[in-house]
Amino acid sequence: MGNSQRTAVVTGGASGIGRAIALRLARTGMHVGVLDLDAAGAARVAAEAGARAVEADVATAASVNTAVDRLRRDVGPVHVLVNAAGIASFIPFAEMTEDAWDRMIAVHLKGTYNCIRAVLPDMVAARWGRIVNIASVAGLSGGGPGLAHYAAAKSGIIGLTKVLGIELAPQGITTNAIAPGLIDTPLLERSGMPEQVRQMIVGRTPVGRIGKPEDVAAACAYLVSEEASFVVGQVLSPNGGGWT
Repeated sequence: MGNSQRTAVVTGGASGIGRAIALRLARTGMHVGVLDLDAAGAARVAAEAGARAVEADVATAASVNTAVDRLRRDVGPVHVLVNAAGIASFIPFAEMTEDAWDRMIAVHLKGTYNCIRAVLPDMVAARWGRIVNIASVAGLSGGGPGLAHYAAAKSGIIGLTKVLGIELAPQGITTNAIAPGLIDTPLLERSGMPEQVRQMIVGRTPVGRIGKPEDVAAACAYLVSEEASFVVGQVLSPNGGGWT
């Protein structure tokens, strides 16, 4: 089955990393579903990519299931899933409310669970699938003060990726994660990261810059390719050498 016969779903596809991945996969010939809570943003990216836009809140299973069912009707079974939906904030742990904690876990970790559950039957039926979960270098290193909820969610995604890699590989489905370093996205701008923290990260990054969404999209394009069929349960971290 070539890429022109495969359908990819990219969550959080309305902007940033998700947008870059949706555009990159569309260029490889895949049918792409851009799934995002921001319906207008998803529609703009879909127009750029020649893709389909679907509104959904990944934290809610019913919303995800409805969106995936719609994509199945419009373009067919899902063979590739990229879980890129996310939120970000900096909150000292002593000031972190239960709602802030729960929402971070719900979007990142439960959202990843919801989306995999929704598309997995298609991959099992095809005996072929690619799942790529966007984690973070914070899930490997802790990230720093104010990121307890974010680092916990991303660490959970990495653990889930490793287990599913083992469980699903016998069925022709690979599961891997990408743990980017600091990436220049609208999400970063909204996160409230202090400028001095940003400059400190750039200063200790050997390549001397923060990443671009396209850096992550390139890694994702490899992981969903035929050439990556022997790559299972791995965490690829494009971070400019700032964390090794």
